[in-house]
Amino acid sequence: MRSITDIADEIIAREGGYVNDPDDPGGATKYGVTVHTMRRLGIDLDGDGDADAEDVKRLSRERARAVLITQYFEAPGIGRLPTALQPTVFDMQVNAGSQAIRILQRLLGDMGEPVRVDGILGPQTVGAARRAHDAAPDHIADAYGIERRSFYYRLGDRRPALRKFARRRDGGKGGWITRAETFIAPRFHLSDAEHRARTRTWG
Repeated sequence: MRSITDIADEIIAREGGYVNDPDDPGGATKYGVTVHTMRRLGIDLDGDGDADAEDVKRLSRERARAVLITQYFEAPGIGRLPTALQPTVFDMQVNAGSQAIRILQRLLGDMGEPVRVDGILGPQTVGAARRAHDAAPDHIADAYGIERRSFYYRLGDRRPALRKFARRRDGGKGGWITRAETFIAPRFHLSDAEHRARTRTWG
């Protein structure tokens, strides 16, 4: 079984190095750690009294790994979820914050385990996730990944500026979609034709 450190390193590899896309709500980001997170934690790597894009640029992989594990895995309590769900929910927590838990909560409701959709991984959600896992242990991660993929498409529907993260310039699957499908069994991946049909109305 992969360790949380291994999973964090995989997230860092997916996130890549420093980026500061004006259309990304996360702002300046490196290895999955945003400038907003660094400000909240008071990480001032250049010693100028604040946390800004220059500090993000200086962030090491080792420091980033520690931040991901403590702030995006341990703090929200993802370790309380069934093991099958932990890698994908952890990855989504890094990518979209509390939306990761909200997606899970909506999925659990669809599976007959209604819980409050509040983005908080409390006892009710944890218990529901365990029961849903026990009922469908071979499918729960796929179901979550499919819901995650749908979430990204809906974001593109509502916010044209974000479509470039879900669809490449040539019309193929963008980073968000391929990232979601990393956690979905290949038989549930969308074909290129299906992806293009889903995004056809985006112009």
